[in-house]
Amino acid sequence: MENQIGYYQALKHLIKTADSSLPLKKVLNTIAGSATKAMSAAGCVIMLLNQKREHLSIIASYGLSDLYLRKGILNVHRSLPEIMEGKIAAVTTISNYNRTQYPEAAAMEKISSILGAPLFLNGEVIGEIRIYTSDVRTFKQTEQEFIATVAGIVALALQKTELRRKLDSATKKDQTSTSNGQNAGLSLIPANFSHPSEEEFARLLDFYRIEWLYEPRSFPLSWQGDKVTEMFTPDFYLPELDIYIELTTIKQSLITEKNRKVRRLKELFPDINIRLLNKSDYTKILAKYGYGPSAGTKTEGINQVLFSQTQIQRRVRSLAKTISNDYAGQRLVLVGILKGVVCFMADLMQHISLPVNVEFMAISYYSNESETAVKITKDIDISISGQNVLMVEDIVDTGMTLNYILNHLAAHNPSSLRVCALLDKKARRLVNVPLDYTGFEVPDEFVVGYGLDYRGEYRNLPFIGILRTESEQIKTA
Repeated sequence: MENQIGYYQALKHLIKTADSSLPLKKVLNTIAGSATKAMSAAGCVIMLLNQKREHLSIIASYGLSDLYLRKGILNVHRSLPEIMEGKIAAVTTISNYNRTQYPEAAAMEKISSILGAPLFLNGEVIGEIRIYTSDVRTFKQTEQEFIATVAGIVALALQKTELRRKLDSATKKDQTSTSNGQNAGLSLIPANFSHPSEEEFARLLDFYRIEWLYEPRSFPLSWQGDKVTEMFTPDFYLPELDIYIELTTIKQSLITEKNRKVRRLKELFPDINIRLLNKSDYTKILAKYGYGPSAGTKTEGINQVLFSQTQIQRRVRSLAKTISNDYAGQRLVLVGILKGVVCFMADLMQHISLPVNVEFMAISYYSNESETAVKITKDIDISISGQNVLMVEDIVDTGMTLNYILNHLAAHNPSSLRVCALLDKKARRLVNVPLDYTGFEVPDEFVVGYGLDYRGEYRNLPFIGILRTESEQIKTA
């Protein structure tokens, strides 16, 4: 009964805190502290999912050391994965739990048990709250109900802040929508950069839609007995590339010291991939991984990156897998229209696990005073009668050209005729053509890259971006 009264008093205080005008960071840290004290625990963390729902980032904490908080990236598929399924997770003895991601760090922090609960927003798990205890504890039903209620209060605080943010930006033009309905994530607590170069680098990563985490992990470099005497915290971690980035300035003494720390880190943690970069190295490292300008590729006319190379390749593999399953045990003829489809066609066919033939067509447009029409200047070279044909398109907007081509191919009596389009610009549709497989839906903007051009340029960009209008380019010239 005494514990229940304590929980009741704690929840009253938490609700009052969540409804206050305090900054969100202060609210969440207060909630973490109150939950820790109410449960007589060692500490508490509140975490949010990243955009791709693969990692957790700590946004508030109480009672835990900086060394433990910076132990490394928490992978939702490895660390208490049942929470992401909307369940309460209770681990009585961490040392006996075979899915602990960082057992050494837990041992150093003297953590024995963990209780975790999901944070829900609009019916979707967006993060979690965890309680850590020093004593081995079998969590009672009342404790599990308490932490679930605290999670609900945290979600209300987040929702309140998100609503305020949306109201503040209601008059601004909505930026890029996320692909395939995936949650874009909450940008509630911005990183507090310690140097302007870090903010500049973060903006560059955002432009290319490269996921990043700011100072996510601290590495011990030296000890005196059991006490850590020196730590090193790289500036950025890029999860998709699995690389840590430390930025340098032009001050030689700082460069020398950072070089020493990077060398020491590589000696102690040989599996860690880390790079020390100065400003001139930014574009070089991005180009190495398929982002940014390389080999003289023109990029200055790009207003924003819509889909990164990683996003495109992931989606292409997914489309190829679905197509392979749908046509299992059959042959397939892929038909594309030159030149824009070349990149998409080349990548797609590599991942289709079926025997395929590849055919290309070429078209031109002619117009008179009354209409604009399509003319086929190169037809397919083989007979498709009785064969399964998949029309592969880079982008479908009005649908008029695709409708003409589909009618032309249907006249050759294929056994089946379907369409796979990388980009679907529904806002421009005039003819209701069927799209059986779609990569991404795009806004009514002029897009280039990954085969798509503007006046013969931009085709070789590894990403898809929105081109500035000519008036915008003149202003920035």
